[in-house]
Amino acid sequence: MIPYCLVRPFAFALDPETAHELTIGSMAALGRIGLVPPYRPPHAAPVSVMGLEFPNRVGLAAGLDKNGEAIDALAGWGFGFVEIGTVTPRPQPGNPKPRLFRLPEAQGIINRMGFNNHGVDALIRNVQAARYKGILGINIGKNFDTPIEKAADDYLACLDKVYAHSGYVAVNISSPNTQNLRQLQGESELDALLGALKARQAELAQRHGKYVPLALKIAPDLDDTQIGNIADALRRHRIDAVIATNTTLSREGVEHLPHGDEAGGLSGAPLFEKSTGVLRRLTSALAGELPVIAAGGITDGAKALAKLEAGAALVQLYSGLIYRGPDLVRECAQACTKFRVV
Repeated sequence: MIPYCLVRPFAFALDPETAHELTIGSMAALGRIGLVPPYRPPHAAPVSVMGLEFPNRVGLAAGLDKNGEAIDALAGWGFGFVEIGTVTPRPQPGNPKPRLFRLPEAQGIINRMGFNNHGVDALIRNVQAARYKGILGINIGKNFDTPIEKAADDYLACLDKVYAHSGYVAVNISSPNTQNLRQLQGESELDALLGALKARQAELAQRHGKYVPLALKIAPDLDDTQIGNIADALRRHRIDAVIATNTTLSREGVEHLPHGDEAGGLSGAPLFEKSTGVLRRLTSALAGELPVIAAGGITDGAKALAKLEAGAALVQLYSGLIYRGPDLVRECAQACTKFRVV
């Protein structure tokens, strides 16, 4: 494998979305012709979460491989689990380009992609073609033109189709790039959505003869009251896990940088403190009743360990990979071995 430090200058010379598409396309092609080595994750700090056995605590966050095209190649980086998506019932192009921006001085990314994906049927075909046998999360969302009052229909349609192919299903109600989506984090909207999802989960578990956990992905832009309401809803509906967090609308610390004022969600290093603050308050409110998967700003092993110490059971990487490459996965997996549950 070519060291990432040699690849990065060429990738960063390209438009960010072009570089992303070339990377995923190349990895997908290697997988199709069998040039990806068998999946052998480092068994560093194995852990049981959501009733699943993870070989290590470090996963890939949704968004990098929206359509599940490069599952085998990405799994070879050493992740303990891989999450693909966000996928919607119907294909959609996403928001107008340009919509992806690097902030290298801050190790940050701003995106306003808008759930661009090939649709759930295409994703399932890719999952079926993959050789990966590890834990696969599939992240589901709603189409941009589905009215918010009909959003549950889209989530249920996706859940029906991905259930049999998933290790767990992540429910994305927190992207800032689909109009009104974060409205689903409101108390009454969330209650109705979670109730519908849990009822369908029970039906599907009986139909398929297996229980597939549900995880809810939330935003970092929440106050204490909102966090408390979400924690209450998660407990009440017996949701299996929560992912904290998605990208932020805040521009604190990057407003002076080139592209720092672009619309969309900010991820990477500038998100770390905000997302970790939500993580701490959320784990406190949940009082250990369900696990939290932490995402947001993990750019080195120390930050991965800090997420565990703040209450997370697992961590996920995305933007840090853009700046650090595959070595970040193993660094974080090794750092997580230092975590001791007290």
